[in-house]
Amino acid sequence: MDESTDAKTTNTPDARADTAEAAEVPLGETDAERWLVIDGRRWRRTDPELPAELIEALKSELGRGRAGVRAARRADDDTRLSAARRRVDLAKRGLGERGPAWWDLSPIDRLSRAEAALAQLRASSGGGSGGSDTTRGHGTRGGH
Repeated sequence: MDESTDAKTTNTPDARADTAEAAEVPLGETDAERWLVIDGRRWRRTDPELPAELIEALKSELGRGRAGVRAARRADDDTRLSAARRRVDLAKRGLGERGPAWWDLSPIDRLSRAEAALAQLRASSGGGSGGSDTTRGHGTRGGH
């Protein structure tokens, strides 16, 4: 696989096509649904098929993780920084922004990944508020 192909399949800014090349190539309809381009860098979009409540809960956890990263950096605490980065990664994986591309997975696998990520995030923070309401009806509780 050549370098430009590899850059298009990863989700890190350094691995993406350079700014000039990305700016010259317009995104097709499918690409526009999958990628967000900012300053010539491609960022994987959130899985659009996830229920809005699940996306909201994962984005809330993502915000908590990012706040934890900032606090850990200010405190120069490597242990807290590692845990906060893990939280960010887990939330992004649940949203479909990292890990296997959401468009390559079945709808049930995509939903399962998101629900599992949210459950792990809540378990690692003592459950959070409103935990059962957000996932209820999405296959994780009550035998649905």
